Amino acid sequence: MELPVLGALLVAGSFLSGSIPFSLLVGKVKGVDIRKVGSGNPGATNLGRALGRKYFFVGFTLDMLKGLVPVVVAGVLLGTIGRFVSMSAPTAVWLACAVAAVLGHVFTPWLKFKGGKGVATAFGALMGVFPVLTIVGAIALGVYLLSLWRTRIVSISSILAGCILPVTTMLLLAVRAQDATAALTRDSGPWYIGFTCVLAGLVLYTHRANIARLRAGTEPKIGQRVTAKA
Repeated sequence: MELPVLGALLVAGSFLSGSIPFSLLVGKVKGVDIRKVGSGNPGATNLGRALGRKYFFVGFTLDMLKGLVPVVVAGVLLGTIGRFVSMSAPTAVWLACAVAAVLGHVFTPWLKFKGGKGVATAFGALMGVFPVLTIVGAIALGVYLLSLWRTRIVSISSILAGCILPVTTMLLLAVRAQDATAALTRDSGPWYIGFTCVLAGLVLYTHRANIARLRAGTEPKIGQRVTAKA
């Protein structure tokens, strides 16, 4: 199959994978429409507010998988996964698949283009870009979980994890530039850094309302159940 056709199919498939509203579906199974409680957001955080902490992690894991799986599949079909490659058309398609999965979550077509915040899906997509951004995604996830453990506020944890993505990418690529893949790192490094900058910007954009609530001191903590739409 020609790359333009394959690339278009993979990007579209990644967007559709990201658009599956798992948290909303889990809530429906439990008899709750999470769009009518808490913030009204159909993501894992609001699922946790409606049903409790356990369901937050259920929704979070499912959202990670819908970012991880299409990116891994794309990497296998494009021949980019498992090695450092110079920037090329297949690599660009691979990164586009990762972005598409996150955008599918944020702008879910099945919900009038209103979706979740995209953080868990971004973690999955990053770890799917193996090996270049897998460590970056794992570090960001670690920061997220540590912050969540200490603060119990999802939005703070999401913003911190998003903001460190470009920094961590630059540091790891600087280390990688010292070994045999230096030429490839110099060629493709700016693209990976730009990609993580896009994800960081998207995280900040989707958390605009959360930032306002944090400043006002009204942002709820994980496990704090709500019954009315806020």
